[in-house]
Amino acid sequence: MSETGPGPAGGIEHPEARTAGPRPGTHYPGRLGPKIASLPAPLYLVLAGLVLAAAITGNLPDTMVAGFATTILLGGLFIWIGNLFPVVRDFGLPTILCTFAPATLAFLGVMPENMVTVVQNFIDGHGFLDFFVVGIIAGSILGMPRTLLLKAGPRFAVPVVGCLLATFVLVGLIAALTGFGFIEGILFVAAPIMAGGLGVGALPMSEMYASATGGDSATFMGDLMSAVVMANVVCILIAGIYNGLGKRKKQLFVGFNGHGQLLRIKGRADELTLPPKRDTSSFIALGKGLLIAGSLFVFGNLAAALIPGLHPYAWTIIAAAAVKIFGLLPQDVEDSTADWGDLIGAILVPALLVGVSLTYIDITDVLASLSNPLFIVLTVCTVVIATLTSGVLGWLVKFNFVEASITPGLVMADTGGSGDVSVLSAANRMHLMPFAALTNRLGGALVLFVTSLIVPFLT
Repeated sequence: MSETGPGPAGGIEHPEARTAGPRPGTHYPGRLGPKIASLPAPLYLVLAGLVLAAAITGNLPDTMVAGFATTILLGGLFIWIGNLFPVVRDFGLPTILCTFAPATLAFLGVMPENMVTVVQNFIDGHGFLDFFVVGIIAGSILGMPRTLLLKAGPRFAVPVVGCLLATFVLVGLIAALTGFGFIEGILFVAAPIMAGGLGVGALPMSEMYASATGGDSATFMGDLMSAVVMANVVCILIAGIYNGLGKRKKQLFVGFNGHGQLLRIKGRADELTLPPKRDTSSFIALGKGLLIAGSLFVFGNLAAALIPGLHPYAWTIIAAAAVKIFGLLPQDVEDSTADWGDLIGAILVPALLVGVSLTYIDITDVLASLSNPLFIVLTVCTVVIATLTSGVLGWLVKFNFVEASITPGLVMADTGGSGDVSVLSAANRMHLMPFAALTNRLGGALVLFVTSLIVPFLT
């Protein structure tokens, strides 16, 4: 245990242990037999029936507590269904179902409106997305060896900037050759996809394009959103393929797959690799981890208010990195924060994916993106080019190819914070969240800046 106390009477020494054998989390590929969401199937059905009855009658409380119950039950179901199918479950099927099945059910009108509203408010209004992402960020950074953070951070700029420039130029050329148009290919496909989220992508870009052409931003939003949504699907599929390849234990070349480790440079193993996750923690340790993660997020919001220009997530990452680099916290507190991040990653990924599906994914936009074959080709090319160039450039600066392909490659091409969760979950590399979040915020700002320079050429 990472924390001990005066005795079991106070509940301090009671460990939080695994309940599903050696599985790293409830979302890990592989059948659990008669268990759904790690619960016996009969018990799960009773709880699911209770929540469904409340939603159908309009009596599901619009609260954080009901949001937890609803998303965990739904996420557990889709993960269980996805794990029923051998082989494809290793390539991201459970994650794909969690990401798109709820939005599809809502689109078809099958899911009770009360349930959809509760989940949407839970993710956005009650801040569950922040709760999840900040816990993963704080736990990953403070649980990372200091030497790894120092050596990986500066190298990260090479694949970020390199894959952005290569993707813009190559997608523009492909668009020109196919008659779509060089500038149009960059501004309507590559730019919104590579912005790493809607907040710094489709939304501001639609305003920029409207201002440059004298049109209405709403006329641009559909195309931009379609590109972002379609790209996110491709990112999840590629992440699942990488995860499946990793399970085959094949190295296509030296430094191809780090199996979750970013760097492949020489040094002490304990300084350059992530430590193994602990099987147990304590109530007090988890409480301290929650406090540290929450405090770092408060700092991030305060810094963003006082010094505009960076997202609170970016300031949170900077604060956590500074705390780690300068050793500002005792080791047991760092371990506690890592434990908290591990707990969230182990049990709440399916819940967040379901919430993201119902809150941010519009199946109408997904269907619209499938109506233009050339648009699909350019979107797929954008993701593939970003992934491969990021992997190659990362490999050249001593990252492992797969890990560099995923972040910054895939996470620059997904839908931002929610897309990062889907991609890293499908790749089974949730601990890379700090690098993913940093890529989205800083890389997204760079994309928006470059886009602003190209917009005047739009006619």
